[in-house]
Amino acid sequence: MAIHKREAFAQEEQDLAIFANALSHPARIAILKLLAEQPGCICGKIVDLLPLSQSTVSQHLKELKNAGLIKGTIDGPRSCYCIDPEGFQRASAQFNSLLDLVKEKQADNCC
Repeated sequence: MAIHKREAFAQEEQDLAIFANALSHPARIAILKLLAEQPGCICGKIVDLLPLSQSTVSQHLKELKNAGLIKGTIDGPRSCYCIDPEGFQRASAQFNSLLDLVKEKQADNCC
């Protein structure tokens, strides 16, 4: 039975790739900035603040939520979102670990 190529990598590498993918679109960065600037959850306001359709914003929110970077609740037609502090802490730790490793191993060791 063949394994997925992704499964050949450590869980930490897979998780970091999920975080990186979630951050790979400017609209998602903009959404994260909006959420970070708010003291609580934002509901329909996100669509009003971005030059994107409701369905496009919803898709980006879904990607960020699936990556564990935001939390959201849906109450009938109303959806509210906020930053997930635990998810951001995990992402930050994993990104910092990778960046520190690269800095440490590549200091004065380039072609």
